[in-house]
Amino acid sequence: MSIPAQFNAKEVEQKWYDYWMKNDYFSSKPDHRTPYTIVIPPPNVTGVLHMGHMLNNTIQDVLIRRARLKGFNACWVPGTDHASIATEAKVVAKLKSEGINKNDLTREEFLKHAWDWTNKYGGTILEQLKQLGCSCDWSRTKFTMDEDMSASVIHSFVDLYNKGLIYRGYRMVNWDPEAKTTLSDEEVIFEERQGKLYFLKYQIEGSTDFLTVATTRPETIFGDTAICINPNDERFAHLKGKKAIVPICGRIVPIIEDEYVDIEFGTGCLKVTPAHDMNDKTLGEKHQLEIIDIFNEDASLNSFGMHYQGKDRFVVREEIAAELESIGALAKTETHLNKVGTSERTKAVIEPRLSDQWFLKMEDLVKPAIKAVLESDEVKLYPSRFNNTYRHWLENIRDWNISRQLWWGQQIPAFYYGDGKEDFVVAATLDKALELAKTKTNNPQLTANDLTQDADALDTWFSSWLWPMAVFGGVLNPESEDFKYYYPTNDLVTGPDILFFWVARMIIAGYEYAGEKPFTNVYLTGLVRDKQRRKMSKSLGNSPEPLELIEKFGADGVRVGLLLSASAGNDIMFDEELCNQGKAFSNKIWNAFKLIKGWEVADIAQPESSKVAIEWYETKLQRTLAEIEDNFDKYRISDALMGIYKLVWDDFCSWFLEMIKPGYQQPIDRATFAKAIEMLENNLKLLHPFMPFLTEEIWHYIADRTPEQALIVAQWPQAKAYNEQLIADFDFTIEVISGIRAIRKDKNIPFKDAIDLKVMNNEKASAYFDAVIMKLGNITNLEYVSDKVDGALSYRVKSNEYFIPITGAIDVEAEVAKLTEELEYTKGFLRSVQTKLSNEKFVAGAPAKVIEMERKKEADALAKIETIEQSLAGLK
Repeated sequence: MSIPAQFNAKEVEQKWYDYWMKNDYFSSKPDHRTPYTIVIPPPNVTGVLHMGHMLNNTIQDVLIRRARLKGFNACWVPGTDHASIATEAKVVAKLKSEGINKNDLTREEFLKHAWDWTNKYGGTILEQLKQLGCSCDWSRTKFTMDEDMSASVIHSFVDLYNKGLIYRGYRMVNWDPEAKTTLSDEEVIFEERQGKLYFLKYQIEGSTDFLTVATTRPETIFGDTAICINPNDERFAHLKGKKAIVPICGRIVPIIEDEYVDIEFGTGCLKVTPAHDMNDKTLGEKHQLEIIDIFNEDASLNSFGMHYQGKDRFVVREEIAAELESIGALAKTETHLNKVGTSERTKAVIEPRLSDQWFLKMEDLVKPAIKAVLESDEVKLYPSRFNNTYRHWLENIRDWNISRQLWWGQQIPAFYYGDGKEDFVVAATLDKALELAKTKTNNPQLTANDLTQDADALDTWFSSWLWPMAVFGGVLNPESEDFKYYYPTNDLVTGPDILFFWVARMIIAGYEYAGEKPFTNVYLTGLVRDKQRRKMSKSLGNSPEPLELIEKFGADGVRVGLLLSASAGNDIMFDEELCNQGKAFSNKIWNAFKLIKGWEVADIAQPESSKVAIEWYETKLQRTLAEIEDNFDKYRISDALMGIYKLVWDDFCSWFLEMIKPGYQQPIDRATFAKAIEMLENNLKLLHPFMPFLTEEIWHYIADRTPEQALIVAQWPQAKAYNEQLIADFDFTIEVISGIRAIRKDKNIPFKDAIDLKVMNNEKASAYFDAVIMKLGNITNLEYVSDKVDGALSYRVKSNEYFIPITGAIDVEAEVAKLTEELEYTKGFLRSVQTKLSNEKFVAGAPAKVIEMERKKEADALAKIETIEQSLAGLK
């Protein structure tokens, strides 16, 4: 079989992915083996591959491929999330571009458009993951809106409601005016923004006096129902029991007293707008104030906004400030840095809003999840520093607002039969709801037409918190074979930004429904940033297109480039040069393989140098294997790859192949060749999880393999005991060889010219690698001596001295002159260092590390002077 001169990633990738798919290597069914299970963090169904996905899914693929090689029944479940807010926004925008208003459609008509959109674009990201090499069990692909997945969500809602954990309440919620839905607290991102503080003048009723109030939101005066002062603030004692007039709208409101008001902030008094601020609502309830909602659902002003009705809140803010100034009700404005809540999905500024919503009580639900991570270690977070973040969130948790004013998503299974707030039943189906309603009302005449289902959908996270159970059918059928075999899963790979959104909630759901953890280990990746530490985003233009990177560097090159810098939990400073490094590594391995396959093999005796080289490399591979296993156990995936990288690049390519390489136009012995192939195959096994395409390609070039013999289902190298001393001895040998090479280079002695080497073995170093020294140094005669050798070039390794007798090719006089010049320079350098060290002021004032460095310089210079003087003595 002819081997191409270069590795062509583009040709190879599709070929092997098709081969893996054809032979069904990715699929998993319960059997006698130990399962190893990962569930994919389901990307948004509307999404396309970005750098975060690339990193996250490469790590998952590394883990799953390694598990497959180690003999586990590896199952990686892929899928997508319906992403209710994001997807509905895209569908609404598409309809708008076609001249269709969502509000003109029935729910069923809108959902048909949403499903059409999903069916057209929903599989894009999963297809892109295949180009990266992801070995998911595609036959198990799940979508959070699949019939069985939705049934699991509805079952969960009904169950929690029946347990008294879900309730309907009129509460202040986070309102996204762009998506026109509520958000949970965790979906609100606070940003520091430069704004203004407006000082408004409220006239005291029956007086010409004014009270000044500072606010960042002058447009909300239309919802003011009180002014609040601190009862301990003597400045306003004269206002107790009086009333104030709200500017523009003329509403007369009471001046109330409460110690909640911060005397030091602003003017020391507060306008109270119970419908539009959480703290104001609390004050309003305490003092029984009127609640006036001034906003429409899109955050434009309603009829309470008078002549501003229909205008956006931010437009009104500018216009009302001008009007207030014109009527003398604006005392002044100041610049003000403020924390503003924004929607994680739409980026719109959040509006606090009072609304009837569904909530899940969290206080008791979180207790097993706190214990699992923070007390029993049943679930481990990597890195463990995220335990503190996890603790903070769960110990300060509030009830979860799980309803969304959307149509795309699982519709809340609550059915209303009357006008009262409690006139509803909760059931999985309309038939069951009708049965419950008849019982609750004691009215057997009720029909399905008398029931109206709640229009809201459930929060997307209320669906995905069931993901590890629902994908195996465990929510609806805990006794199912798949669920009992694959659950709990092993590892979860995700970003720390959804530690609470998703990870903590899955742990909560796992203990609530299965009575156990959903996974054992959570590997939290960092964010992918550019070289300037900026988060990668399309808006900044600093995020490369993943598929273009694969096209340019090959999937293996990109995977290596990403992982080399991806330590757990730390942000990745991405640089395309890393992918180029990955591509260069691919070429290095390919060329090493070609070199081996290019040797002629003969039935000849095995050289001693090859024999010891094989023993050394087998030992080095075993130590690296032990280090790799340790790094995988600690989820140091980057360190594991770096260990393999150094083993292959440095030890295998730079040393092992040089040690066993036959002479020019000479054959290699069969025993060494067989071992070289064996070592190469072991390297490929270690590399396969990281570089699946290249390794499978080489694997099949080495020999004709059946599908059962493919690399993807080969056996991971077996760990064996190894001799650490052998590695140390060779490390010493490397220094010896480097010394010979340095003298050859310095003295222009060609490698083809054989030389002699005499050794004073003061270190009592092992002679085991002498045959390797002779081969790589082209040494004719290696002799151990007890005295210095006259007329020779010399160098040291630790206390050992090595002598290379001078041949006629060396100009002795020129060499003496050169060494004399080097000796004088080194003596001068030594004097400057010793001058520093003899300066008491310097020694007393310099840091200990600096002193230590200067003493090392002194020792090195003294050793070098001694070596040069010995070399000069030998030459003379």
